[in-house]
Amino acid sequence: MAMKIRLARGGSKKRPFYRIVAADSRMPRDGRFIEKLGTYNPLLPKDSEDRVKMDVERVQYWLDQGAQPTDRIARMLEAAGTRDKAERNNPNKGTPGKKAQERVEEKAAKAAEATEAAAAPAEEAAAEE
Repeated sequence: MAMKIRLARGGSKKRPFYRIVAADSRMPRDGRFIEKLGTYNPLLPKDSEDRVKMDVERVQYWLDQGAQPTDRIARMLEAAGTRDKAERNNPNKGTPGKKAQERVEEKAAKAAEATEAAAAPAEEAAAEE
């Protein structure tokens, strides 16, 4: 059985609340799970102690049994200090989109024209002297 430690959504519309659960990976996100390991409330401030609550001993037990944490849970475990920080590399994430790149190119072209226009009268004045 492929086990996952993941978030199961609860709460009402526009008011998310998540349970941290150990579940079979074939079950639906909000479906059957084996054990509730904690809670996550994204509406609380990031520095709040109640934002993420988890039973670290049980999480470690499931990790030892071969359960794989999802990306979000892995980050929470790194913040709690139970897991080593994984190196993430997504070089494309920081690059701007096509339209933003076009705007930058247009702005650079306008700036170049403005400097050329400003430089042309100065060169003519220098040539006349």
